[in-house]
Amino acid sequence: MIIQDVINHLHDLAPLAYAEDFDNVGLLVGDKNKTVSGILVTLDTLETVVDEAIENNCNLIVSFHPIIFSGLKKLTGKTYVERVVIKAIQHKIAIFSIHTALDNAIEGVNSIICDQLGLKNKKILIPQSGTIKKLQTYVPKANAESLRTALFKAGAGNIGNYESCSFNMEGEGTYLGNEDSNPVIGEKGKLHTEKETAISVTFKKHLESKILKTLFETHPYEEVAYEISTLENNNQHIGIGMIGELENAMKTEECLNFIKTRMQTECIRHSKSLNKPIKRIAVLGGSGSFAISAAKAANADLLITADLKYHDFFSAENAIVLADIGHYESEQFTKSFLVDYLSKKITNFAIILSKKNTNPIKYL
Repeated sequence: MIIQDVINHLHDLAPLAYAEDFDNVGLLVGDKNKTVSGILVTLDTLETVVDEAIENNCNLIVSFHPIIFSGLKKLTGKTYVERVVIKAIQHKIAIFSIHTALDNAIEGVNSIICDQLGLKNKKILIPQSGTIKKLQTYVPKANAESLRTALFKAGAGNIGNYESCSFNMEGEGTYLGNEDSNPVIGEKGKLHTEKETAISVTFKKHLESKILKTLFETHPYEEVAYEISTLENNNQHIGIGMIGELENAMKTEECLNFIKTRMQTECIRHSKSLNKPIKRIAVLGGSGSFAISAAKAANADLLITADLKYHDFFSAENAIVLADIGHYESEQFTKSFLVDYLSKKITNFAIILSKKNTNPIKYL
């Protein structure tokens, strides 16, 4: 197995196409074609983590956060980022980051928080737009069923809880091939009319190359007529943040203590308690002040996130409780989730969970 095989498994879980534009995800260091000797999973890639990979003969580190976030102009070992990259290169260790691709995945970071709290009726808090595309193509009526089947197999036609979704309309297509043409049906130099079916299917944007490859390989025509458009529909399975409900409503203080225990955090900074029960909870792992308005619009009673500033707490406006549980604390269960996921996909050797606590924040 090579590094690219591992990346493919991670891409199935959280396609990199849905990472935020500001992010730096994917293979940051190393050769994707190298054979894997071992995999170490961590939240952050620090020098101690690279040392841990060396000790365990792991030449691939799967890290949630990217060690290279902004551009590197020098590699002199002056900063911790430079030292990590230099050491990884010296020991031929690859580093892969999944970060906001996993934030936006339906089974990703925020789903993990919801499961840790036992929340029910989970759904995406801020659906990502521009992630759904539509293909329309025209095919001889006799070939319509085989083309539809191939497109469905490639991943097209999935809408929410439904699959094999398409719209079909019959009509007549015309074409006239020039001297360099080689028509499968009809003769070059002669206008041809063919009974055709117009097929429309939607698909997730990261599948576009696969869908087009399938179309060209399956369609009988020498020249395939097709149109691809991007839809503005919200994608209920891709987006950041999540909202769910507690089994039983709690008073604010009781709920905050419950969160503190379940999320294994030493401190929760929060806005003032409200005189109403907490039932509906929004979550956004990592820095999430931008989700306050979305949480309020979704009628959440409480938002769990991290890195809130002083003035962010005023945004609660007596409509919601804001709970800052800490950046590391909100994402700490992610690495165990990734180990479990990869262990089910790769069974011929162990996936190692890093034992290093990379939280840079300490409490008195």
